[in-house]
Amino acid sequence: MSEQPRFELYGFWRSSATYRVRVALNLKRLHAREHLVNLDAGAQREAGFLAINPLGAIPALIDRAPGQSAAPITQSLAILEYLDEVQPAPPLLPADPAGRARVRSLAAMLVADTHPLITPRVRFYLAEQAGFDAGAWRGWQTQWFTTGLQAFERRLAQEGHGAPFCHGTVPGLADICLASILVVMRVFQISVADTPLIDRIMAACEADAAFAAADPRRQPGAPQAV
Repeated sequence: MSEQPRFELYGFWRSSATYRVRVALNLKRLHAREHLVNLDAGAQREAGFLAINPLGAIPALIDRAPGQSAAPITQSLAILEYLDEVQPAPPLLPADPAGRARVRSLAAMLVADTHPLITPRVRFYLAEQAGFDAGAWRGWQTQWFTTGLQAFERRLAQEGHGAPFCHGTVPGLADICLASILVVMRVFQISVADTPLIDRIMAACEADAAFAAADPRRQPGAPQAV
């Protein structure tokens, strides 16, 4: 009988936040059994999942290791930092306080200031309450993806970015968050021009098997999973 994975992950193939957790698990060579929460079918609003996360948002991670509480951990950044603590190598954050603050700040530009504006619950509200059709929703997505990534690009340029990744020579928390935005933009067939620093970082990420294996299009449930 095969050993059961230590972690259980509740996510969805297209979810940017779930992608972040998949990449971190891959980087740290940890395994999780993933449970599909079909956002398109509204499974995140069903009672069973609301018992795991009352907000009805993914991802959620449960650690089944002996001695752990087995309480669901929600919010992708909290999950990533938890994984970094229980499996420190390779680290997702720099060793120095200033470096950690910079990486957390870069990550928050994407995870707190950009991604929340294009989630399914925002789309649902705009469609039901503001009369957004498909074209208006696409315009909304394009506006906020563009605003977030252009600001990220400017910051990298202002800080004299020269490393292959967001902060140094190995991928970390900020790279995971940046890639999570870009892979979902591809699913929606939206692009932002004139971001050479971001493009270079993404190319470095995609050369890493941990990122490639987490690609939304390769996950169960994706329309053309490979």
